[in-house]
Amino acid sequence: MTLQFILDNKGKTTGVFIPINEWENLKKTVKKITKQDIEVDIPEWQKTELKNRIKHFRKHPKQVELLSKALDDLEKGNLN
Repeated sequence: MTLQFILDNKGKTTGVFIPINEWENLKKTVKKITKQDIEVDIPEWQKTELKNRIKHFRKHPKQVELLSKALDDLEKGNLN
């Protein structure tokens, strides 16, 4: 899915643009989504952990591993 994130002047994500053909396919796949399905309370410790990881990424962007490689390693049992 090709998504474009809409950011405000502070870099905060305020929206997401989904191409119409992908939106139509998504609506066919997902029969009914309610507001309660979307709203999730995230514990403060998880928000803090995410903020810390983002800070670390910004300081050390070359230490990032591709998701595809990480998933391959998990499938192979390489947890190092």
